[in-house]
Amino acid sequence: MASIERTAYPRFKRFLSARELHVFYTPQPEEIAWASGQVRSDSHLLAFVVQLKCFSRMGYFPRLDDVPEAVMAHIRRDLGLGEDVVAVYDSDRTRGHHRMLIRRRSEVVSDMPAARAVAAAAIREAAGRKNDPADLINVALEKLVEGSFELPGYSTLDEMAAQIREEVNSAIFALVAGRIGPAGVAALDRMLVAGGAGSKSDYNRLKRTAPRPSWTNYRLQIEHLRWVDSLGDSRSWWEGIARSKIADFAGEGEAGDAAVLGDYGDAKRIAILAAMVYAAQQRARDDTAEMFCRRVATLTKRARLELEELKKQQQKVTEALIVNYRQVLEHLDPLGPAAAQHAAALEMARKTVEAVGGFPEELGRIDAVRATHGDNHVPLVARHFRKDRSSMLATVGVLDLEATSADRSVLQLLDYMREHTMLTRDHIPDRIAVFDETGRPVTDPETGEQRVHVFDTSFASENWNKSVRDRARPGMFVRRHLEACVLTYLAEELRTGDIAVTGAQAYANWADQLLTPAEVAVMLPGFCAEVGIPASAAGFRADLHERLDTQCRATDAAYPDLADFTIDEFGRPSLKQFRAAPPTPSAQALALAVRDRMPERTLMGILARTGHWLEWWRRFSPVSGSDPKLKDPFVRYILTTFTYGTNLGPAQAARHIAGVTAHELATTSARHVTIGKLNKAIADVVDAFTELDLIKVWGDGSVVAADGTQVDTFIDNLLAETSIRYGGTGGIAYHYVSDTYIALFSKFIPVGVWEAVHIIQGLLDQQSTVKPGTIHADTQGQALPVYALAHLCGFELMPRVRNWKDLNFYRVSAATRFRHIEALFGEPGRNVIDWDLIERHYDDLMRVVLSVAAGKISSVTLLRRLSTYSRRNNFYKAFREVGRVIRTIQLLRYLSDPQLRRRTTAATNKVESYNNFSAWCRFGNEGRVRDNDPAEQEKHIKFSTLLTNAVIFHTTLDMMSVLRQLAVEGWEISPEDLAVLSPYQTMRINRFGVYATDEITVTPEQYDAHLPDIDLTLEPVG
Repeated sequence: MASIERTAYPRFKRFLSARELHVFYTPQPEEIAWASGQVRSDSHLLAFVVQLKCFSRMGYFPRLDDVPEAVMAHIRRDLGLGEDVVAVYDSDRTRGHHRMLIRRRSEVVSDMPAARAVAAAAIREAAGRKNDPADLINVALEKLVEGSFELPGYSTLDEMAAQIREEVNSAIFALVAGRIGPAGVAALDRMLVAGGAGSKSDYNRLKRTAPRPSWTNYRLQIEHLRWVDSLGDSRSWWEGIARSKIADFAGEGEAGDAAVLGDYGDAKRIAILAAMVYAAQQRARDDTAEMFCRRVATLTKRARLELEELKKQQQKVTEALIVNYRQVLEHLDPLGPAAAQHAAALEMARKTVEAVGGFPEELGRIDAVRATHGDNHVPLVARHFRKDRSSMLATVGVLDLEATSADRSVLQLLDYMREHTMLTRDHIPDRIAVFDETGRPVTDPETGEQRVHVFDTSFASENWNKSVRDRARPGMFVRRHLEACVLTYLAEELRTGDIAVTGAQAYANWADQLLTPAEVAVMLPGFCAEVGIPASAAGFRADLHERLDTQCRATDAAYPDLADFTIDEFGRPSLKQFRAAPPTPSAQALALAVRDRMPERTLMGILARTGHWLEWWRRFSPVSGSDPKLKDPFVRYILTTFTYGTNLGPAQAARHIAGVTAHELATTSARHVTIGKLNKAIADVVDAFTELDLIKVWGDGSVVAADGTQVDTFIDNLLAETSIRYGGTGGIAYHYVSDTYIALFSKFIPVGVWEAVHIIQGLLDQQSTVKPGTIHADTQGQALPVYALAHLCGFELMPRVRNWKDLNFYRVSAATRFRHIEALFGEPGRNVIDWDLIERHYDDLMRVVLSVAAGKISSVTLLRRLSTYSRRNNFYKAFREVGRVIRTIQLLRYLSDPQLRRRTTAATNKVESYNNFSAWCRFGNEGRVRDNDPAEQEKHIKFSTLLTNAVIFHTTLDMMSVLRQLAVEGWEISPEDLAVLSPYQTMRINRFGVYATDEITVTPEQYDAHLPDIDLTLEPVG
């Protein structure tokens, strides 16, 4: 059975806020008049109106005994009835008659057989894609609400979901087992058997995560890929089965152990193992490709560092060469003393060269100096590739690579290069003869000569093209430089998506994941209406043109009145730095009074109290979707969240918490908590937070700021890197913080990626009811494709701009001129938007954006592929051009609007403060994430976000309680002073000591979300 709390089935909350009572349970005058005409007693009136409001809110009739007293008292008070009036019926007939009247008034379909049929059809269709019973019930509820049906009882839907899920899954299990065959089934079963004492089974080997990309680990990763591929063709096993379903099965297997799987039925056990093989093969390909790219980056970096070192060493060599060359010139100078005898002069010049090492040595020095002077590290790369050469060539052999465009030049050279890997000669031809499929030479019909294919190296830079060829040997490649060049560009094209890995996930052909043109045509009108962009190519072009032209002219017209932004007589723009005014004395006094009166709290107590109030812990359950078989799940989930949210870890937490073991805590996290469930729990806290009155002076939730902070990890994982920007080794905890101070979402990302690619996806993935429209970020958020994607998704991206002088501003046409701000746009006629390109690729743009919105492809995957290096990608060119329009508009707004700059700074300051506060809450193990599994690292960060948000919620409640006390005492509290307050309070929160569990089971009183006697209306700014 799936707990009702984990579904969307309407139910009464344990605690109802005053706002919920007012919005959902207040009878309207016409409702009261209608109900009064149907009854003859106060008891019946109360019962009738209670049923009316509950049915309107919930879609079914709850038992009157189940209606909370808060709802009953609220309706009784609105009806003007005495407290002694009780909602009760004298007969079932009267109750049935009243329900019939309510159904007619509500215009619902009260046909239970039809409702059950609709629910069953919806569940059966969804069961092919979803596996969690709660998700299946939610799909049924959505269909029933769409059809205006009266909802069946929860137990009916729960039993239906369980039965249909079992039928669908059993059919899938049988299908997969049949495809695997008896021999394959026996092989999978053997994976659960350990080889001997102390050894681990192959089942545990399937769970392997990639270690750091060292030379040894790189070779081991290739062997691991070969091993998982030897387990069978998992793609054929799961052909036709939804990937989300496979991922659910694999996740269930990952969360368990060999003993747990041994308790499953034969078909289910084999299917779970087969799903794990499928996931492991995908993961191994992604990890191998990622390791390859990182090894190439490491070796290229070493070549650059060697070049820098050579520059230092070559300074003395350069000076010696100058001295030697001067002596040679003196001997060869026609006006010199030795010029009388030409032969003698040449002989003296030769002796001078031989005296310093000879001609080969001197020429080598000159080549080295030329390389350093040209800042060209390319000739040095091949030497660093020697040690990794065999592993890199093995990678090419085990990965099935495919070009995602018509240009296959890199792959063609890669195949050609591999044909010569066993040769020892230094040079190979740069062309090959062309033969037909029968092996006969292909001749030119005009000349009769055999056709020759000359390999295209135009994808490489000029330096690489010079390096791969030897001028002394025309028509030949320098083999070792060619290998280094091709492998370097292979890594680059894997990153940009110009080359994909068949059977991978992150490195798969992303174009194959897009919606079909037919699907786009259906979705386009509604999506464009929702986000506010035209639904045609011409309209989209015209809209962007008007936006850019309007903003340019508005900024030009406003320039004479701008005090902070100036352009001098040399055309050099400047912007005065904004400094925020300090808090007023009254604001400081209020903040001090609030801080001093805040009650003492513990992190454990905060989690327990918010758990009682908000029931966020109900989101956790076994990965299989069944109810938890724990003695007290509430206590266990609170303790687990505390353990991982504070980063203590199960071992340390168990030492300080009585009655729980490290194994119990670790098992609960592994088997009951997933990233998706944590996201839902975080959203529960955020939604409750939005109902608190105090946050009105902080913001309205329409603005979010995204920023990252470095988190230390162990180094033996694929994500860990040393951060130049942040310092330390680890990853980035990337947070999306609302203007109300609470985090809507969090993500753990590698150090080496461009943070901007994650900006959009977090807003699409977060599950709260808060829907921000403006995104602030730091300077990293200025990538052109990110601007474009944000605009197309209906978001306004406004990063904090520090290097704006180095960015290009774009004109609407070459003829456009401006009176005051012309200098921003560069030379006349340049930096002009290619409107034809935008209109021509409108369909491509919308296909990509709709695919992102539909969840077919992650915006992170998309933006990582739409990098500046993806020169062949038409998608990139179109996104870049739209990004130029939007970024120019936003830059001009930023320069001309001081209030916008202040809001941007304030928003980014909030997210930076959140990062510090979150780190304060995540105090265990000095903040280091002690897990090398990327999925577990992500869970650690989300546990931290859940804990931090719970503290923010509870602190805000405590602040409101103090404010109510101050108001009673006569304090004059202005909304401007309240706006200065922050919920990031630490002085009254106890993080350390013995963690008593006594307060976990104590049910707190209902909290008050309102400040009715305090003015919360801020005057508009600017």
